[in-house]
Amino acid sequence: MSITPESVAALLNSADLGDRLRGVNQLRTLDPAIAFGLGQQAVEDVNPRVRYAAVSQLASLGSQDRGKSLALLRDRLRDSEPDVQAAAADSISALHLTEAFEDLQSLYHASSEWLVKFSIVAALGELGDPRGFDLLQEAMTSPNELMQMAAIGSLGELGDVRAIDLLAPHVQNADWQVRFRVAQALSRLNTAASQPLLQTLAQDPTEQVAQEAQAGLR
Repeated sequence: MSITPESVAALLNSADLGDRLRGVNQLRTLDPAIAFGLGQQAVEDVNPRVRYAAVSQLASLGSQDRGKSLALLRDRLRDSEPDVQAAAADSISALHLTEAFEDLQSLYHASSEWLVKFSIVAALGELGDPRGFDLLQEAMTSPNELMQMAAIGSLGELGDVRAIDLLAPHVQNADWQVRFRVAQALSRLNTAASQPLLQTLAQDPTEQVAQEAQAGLR
């Protein structure tokens, strides 16, 4: 049976959860403009699994109508489920909806959910809003190393040279994966101030770190 807008709409309107999930997955096979129109109801589905899947797809479909996507994703940042909130942050960054920066900032400070905070930090680099620097600076002080690594990656993507001072202490971090992320970030920043730090990392005993720093120096 071929997939059509009508068949997908029928699945999305089904009382059966499995049907609605299949309907969201089948949106990928439709013309993006049609898929965006049909998917909007799934973003507000009663089941969080359906909402999560639909919100995640807005990362690619949302460019069809950025204004509508902004409204939908802002609303999902207030979702009752942390997974859906995290997916909304991811889609906001993928669409570069900088208008939602203050919404992300407010949620970061209000949420007690680690996943939500992590997703916001990880999203700020791709979002590309310079206002994100202060929030990333705050995240760098987190005792959670995964949060720190997400902040390091986003600082590199954001491209603010003030990040070099934040990254410098981690050149000697005991965890090679942190040093690897620092090498990546410094390579992206690529300024005269980052060169001595990359030179240090280019001599790192862990091959992956040294290679990444050497590539940045080239």
